[in-house]
Amino acid sequence: MSTVIENLLLRKQKLVEQLAKAPSVEDRDKIEHQLEQINTALDFLDRPGSKEPR
Repeated sequence: MSTVIENLLLRKQKLVEQLAKAPSVEDRDKIEHQLEQINTALDFLDRPGSKEPR
């Protein structure tokens, strides 16, 4: 599970860096949308009980 979280955090960091360099509004919108998806995934994975085996 931690590998998934680590990968999401790494992807988030790269997107934040890209966001600072994004030349157009469209690019920034796409990056911000991806960041929202990553944040949602991280929130879901961080919920109590999400680490319990099913």
